[in-house]
Amino acid sequence: MYNSKYKNGERYKWNTKKEEDMEEQKYIIKNVQSFEPKHIFECGQCFRWDKAEDGSYIGIVKNNVLSVKKEGKDIIFKGMCEENIKQICTYYFDLDRNYEQIKQTLSKVDHYLENSILYGSGIRILNQDLWETIISFIISANNNIPRIKGIIQKLSQAYGNKIEWDGKTYYTFPTVKELSKASVQDLRSLGLGFRDKYVYETTRKILNEEINLNKMHEQIDTEKLRKTLLTLPGVGPKVADCILLFSTLKRFDVFPIDVWVRRVMNDLYIKKEDETKVNKKEIESLAKQKYGNLEGIAQQYLFYWKRDLA
Repeated sequence: MYNSKYKNGERYKWNTKKEEDMEEQKYIIKNVQSFEPKHIFECGQCFRWDKAEDGSYIGIVKNNVLSVKKEGKDIIFKGMCEENIKQICTYYFDLDRNYEQIKQTLSKVDHYLENSILYGSGIRILNQDLWETIISFIISANNNIPRIKGIIQKLSQAYGNKIEWDGKTYYTFPTVKELSKASVQDLRSLGLGFRDKYVYETTRKILNEEINLNKMHEQIDTEKLRKTLLTLPGVGPKVADCILLFSTLKRFDVFPIDVWVRRVMNDLYIKKEDETKVNKKEIESLAKQKYGNLEGIAQQYLFYWKRDLA
């Protein structure tokens, strides 16, 4: 395998024919604030990042393999990329957004949220590919994170493209056209269970442009976007809100509610004896009232705090 000495921001041609259109690159951000890899990758928003033995996290972003490691106050990005690594990381990790200011604003809401922000102070909401986020969160329904990650990995191995880097093999998430080659039975054999038909049917709706992903990015109204997402098989209210928050649609005015969010909102504010009887609309109304147009980010701090300390 090819090894090289890096210079910050410089790019090196990969010397194998297989990856002739890709380059090994490195990018360093010094004295970064509001960026903690563990908080970002383990707060439930993504499924294609894994922790390596050296403490770095390695993941696949579109057609790029990236390694992210924090050393002191610096963040070191490196990987196999088909585009400029600085541009990839700036967009994907939402680096142009002032999270310090967001945290200052939300910390004033109450001491509960302030404590959760201190616990997950390095969270950033990723700009994940819309198509991949849709399929990933359909798979996430009634599922646990290790199993979700395993299914997505199998899906990518079967229908995505191979990238070799640093002696290891990675697979891109399949495009709509690539995944359309899979039958319902093919998907079931990869462990999707009851979600196989949802993934199959959603893939075809998008392939046939019954739902146009590009036009979704042009839609300003969040509620109209949610209604569009809810027409996709396997997308219910919680999955729709996750897609709205964690994808390139980037809507902070949503508040995904799962068992952990219901629990933390009940424990902190609502205080019913049976948390399962807490009404979803009651939580949404409370979140809108307390957190305003930053409710989606508030949800992530609360979710990570409650689940990680459980």
